[in-house]
This record gives sequence, structure tokens and C-alpha cells, in this order.
Amino acid sequence: MKILIVEDARELAETIKEGLEESLYAVDLSFDGEEGLYMAETNAYDAVILDIMLPKMDGIAVLSGLRKKGIEVPVILLTARGEVAARVRGLNAGADDYMAKPFEFMELLARLRAVIRRNKGMSSSLISIEGLSLETGSRTIKRDGREIHLSSMEYRILEYLVMNKGRIISKTELTERLYGMDLDPESNVLEVYINYLRKKIDLGHERKLIHTVRGAGYILK
Repeated sequence: MKILIVEDARELAETIKEGLEESLYAVDLSFDGEEGLYMAETNAYDAVILDIMLPKMDGIAVLSGLRKKGIEVPVILLTARGEVAARVRGLNAGADDYMAKPFEFMELLARLRAVIRRNKGMSSSLISIEGLSLETGSRTIKRDGREIHLSSMEYRILEYLVMNKGRIISKTELTERLYGMDLDPESNVLEVYINYLRKKIDLGHERKLIHTVRGAGYILK
């Protein structure tokens, strides 16, 4: 998943970024509201972590700008403890959740996973399709009850395909989501990892789940 953090406290922003990357998210950073709004308008993100108190444009204005343009990306607001009125304005403006500073990173991570699941119409951290199950909290993958061990990149690709099951995902879209692993869009690295996944997920099973759509991309169905 690809996350945008808009937070002017650079040390906090870098700390959140580091934690999310360790949890296999790709992360962009912005340190002011105007840049954050521009980045959220021009890039596809799975969620935005947005501070309310920002230079150039506050977080509520950024959020309102996104919603007015029909951008429904999940947004978690970061607020100072006690800013009840700001939280209410943020929720009314279309925020999906909020966290009061200071907070524990693991709670932020849990809330982030929850808003992404809700946005994709998933009520549980356990996702299943045709004998394949993926538990996003523990990152446990099984097919027909047999646990499958994946590398970090393999997991990231599979999670994105599972989260978007039934939809064709272009190579460009997958590359953008995985850019944090320095994936060269002109190389065949993505195809190599897809082949690795096929061997681990589909080999030995009559019904295949990972498909290539010629000239369009990949689909899990």
C-alpha cells in the first residue's frame, strides 16, 4: 500500500515513515499543506496521514480540497491533545479517523489498516478467495490450510492483488505502489516476482488465481 504523510514536524514524520516502511508500506512525505494537497491530487494513495496544524494551508483546508474534488482516499487526522473542536471540524469535512498526539505507533498502524480495509469494503483483516487466505495483521498467507512463506516484495504484490481482487492491475499501477523498493519500471523485475508468486500460490492447484491479461496487467480471481 502507498501512504502520504503530511506533517511539518519532520522528526515525527520521519519516525512514522520509517515504521510504515518496516511494515511494508511505500511512503511519501510532505511538510506543508499546499504541497500535501498537490501530492494527494496528483498521485494515487491508499491513505493519507494528515496533521491539522500545517504551514501554508491547514489540514482541514487540505481535506476539504480533496473531498471537493471527489478524492475519497482515507484520511487519518493528527491533532494536538484537547483539540476537540478541530477534530469535529475534521470529521465533518470528511476525515475517516483521527489520532491525538502523542500516540503509540502500533495504534496508528492498526487504525491505518482499518481505514484502508473499510475503503475497500472489507470488514475483517482476514481476506479469503478460493482457498487462499491472507491475514493482513500478521501477514500470514495460506492456501488450502497450508502456510506459504513469501519475501517482503512477494507479500506486497500479493496483498495489493488480493485487496483489488477481480480488478485488472496494470504494471504501471503496481510499480507505483512498490516504488519504495527501488523497482525500475523498465525492468522485468515485476514479472520475475509475479512468476515467484505463481509458483508459491498456484503450483499444484488445478484452479489458478494469478492471471496475466495480455497488454493490460495482472488480475487475481
